[in-house]
Amino acid sequence: MPELPEVETVRRGLNSLTLNQAIIGGEVLLERTIAQPASTREFLQKIKGNAIALWHRRGKYLIAQLSPSPGWWGVHLRMTGQLLWLHQDEPLHKHTRVRLFFQGHRELRFVDQRTFGQMWLVNPQVQIESVITGLAKLAADPFSDEFTVEYLANKLHNRRRPIKNALLDQSVVAGLGNIYADEALFLSKIRPDTQCIHLQRSQIADLHQAIIKVLASSIEAGGTTFSNFLNVKGVNGNYGGVAWVYNRTGEPCKVCSQPIQRIKLGGRSSHFCQQCQT
Repeated sequence: MPELPEVETVRRGLNSLTLNQAIIGGEVLLERTIAQPASTREFLQKIKGNAIALWHRRGKYLIAQLSPSPGWWGVHLRMTGQLLWLHQDEPLHKHTRVRLFFQGHRELRFVDQRTFGQMWLVNPQVQIESVITGLAKLAADPFSDEFTVEYLANKLHNRRRPIKNALLDQSVVAGLGNIYADEALFLSKIRPDTQCIHLQRSQIADLHQAIIKVLASSIEAGGTTFSNFLNVKGVNGNYGGVAWVYNRTGEPCKVCSQPIQRIKLGGRSSHFCQQCQT
């Protein structure tokens, strides 16, 4: 699933390519991709004639501010979603779900192999969280002023669960997923199966710093591509080539040369170095 760096990479690409251009039409090829409004016809009618004033990101959600009819267009890529800025003559991928047409024979195409991705149109007079309900459950963004060491310590306080599982909870840290939780735990020298309640304040401070560092590094690298992720121009992310532990089972640790271990926590793989992380 695309995590914060991948979604942020897409947001930046969309802001550089799609702003202030009128949407002149569209096509919905998979009806269930549109979560709101109820009909795909209404979705296309309402979005047509608008332009995108600005793209925002909240956690793993992309939210476009529409103009001249004020309102919001929300997108969640889920596991395999891709937003691609293409010429309309580009061959149609078999997993294409939604197409929005712009002038100059350009289109914004939503491709989603696993079909879990969703879109919402939200009227301006409606609270956006009442429609895109997942937004109301999000914790602070790691790049926000709200995300402090104290904030993270309060979120982890007295939790009797492995720290890796807690980091995947979007009500603890917004936007963090399997890849960067593993990476941040390695940088902060914490085993993924350490119970939150056993973490010292100094460890939480190190973890806080590591989360921000690894997310920033991945954004700089254009995100991570292990399977499906592409940016809006169809280019892979490069962070995977410099990952410390994620997806490196059996390979030597880049610090101590011990083989990287993999365990299962809550049904998800966790990668770590048995010597560097205690």
